[in-house]
Amino acid sequence: MAELSGMLAWTFSQEVAVPDDIQDLLVEGEEAVVAYKTIRDVAIVTNKRFIISDKQGLTGKKVEVYTIPFNSINMYSTENAGKLDFNAEIELWTRAGKMKINLGRGVDIRKLDKIIAKAIL
Repeated sequence: MAELSGMLAWTFSQEVAVPDDIQDLLVEGEEAVVAYKTIRDVAIVTNKRFIISDKQGLTGKKVEVYTIPFNSINMYSTENAGKLDFNAEIELWTRAGKMKINLGRGVDIRKLDKIIAKAIL
């Protein structure tokens, strides 16, 4: 099993339209469910996985794409935003290690929770 040296973390700031070019990455039977704006790009949640693009460098022409299959998630937790806490968060424990997704106020944590639960339970 691969082990991540540090915890990966992303921030989903708001829900956006699913980009048309995502179809090139999907496999048979996979459907894009929702998309979220990240700092420099978009994260897609499908019925099978998270697809998170990470543009790199000043121009952003180099792109690293992370795929987190739902079948690799052993456990997850959700924490909603409180009065003094601006972000909700989801933590994923996978075969590769622990990952964290921060959710801005414009993101419905329960919607994302249901998508994950439906896929892994």
